[in-house]
Amino acid sequence: MGIFSRFQDIVNSNITSLLDRAEDPKKMIRQMIQEMEDTLIEVRTTSAKLIADKKELQRRIETLLEEAADWLKKTELAISKGREDLAKGALMEKRRAEEAAEAGNKELSFLNEQLEVLNDEIGQLQSKLEAAKAKQKELLVREQTGQSRLEIRKKTNRETLNRAFDKFDQYERRLDDLEGQVEAYDMGNTQKTNLADEINDLAAEDDIQQELDAIKNKMKNNAE
Repeated sequence: MGIFSRFQDIVNSNITSLLDRAEDPKKMIRQMIQEMEDTLIEVRTTSAKLIADKKELQRRIETLLEEAADWLKKTELAISKGREDLAKGALMEKRRAEEAAEAGNKELSFLNEQLEVLNDEIGQLQSKLEAAKAKQKELLVREQTGQSRLEIRKKTNRETLNRAFDKFDQYERRLDDLEGQVEAYDMGNTQKTNLADEINDLAAEDDIQQELDAIKNKMKNNAE
């Protein structure tokens, strides 16, 4: 089923509004343009047929007028010859040709009116078609622009992330270097530290032994 069902649907359509409601604007605008072009072809085909009918009718009217003029001459000839009966017959044929020509002129006027209407419709359809094609180009440009902006945004985000990761790696490297310096500073001090601890332990043992001996002596004196 087409988007438009008749000429007035196309002329009265709001292309922007239709596209705003469409799930796939690109597809809809293609369909709209195709239907407008098909309708335009139909209207032009009808116009071409009417133009051909008009030309044929004009030729027939001219022929009838020529016949009427010829019958007038025959009427005059019959009168000049005293043949009133023939003059009346020729006059009747003249009137018949004139009436046919008059009917043809009325039909010609009707055809001209129809052609004017079709010409106006072609103009409106052509204008609407141009608007639709302009809208299609606008959608294409917007899509291309949006795609380009998206690609730029993606690239920018990737670069931002890469810079962030690089900074993080640099920070970790700095921490590693700092810790390495600390560990390097402590290298060679392990033996000295252990020796001092051992000496301190010996001193503590002496203190404990002296205190223990003192307690023993005291207990011995109390027992005596």
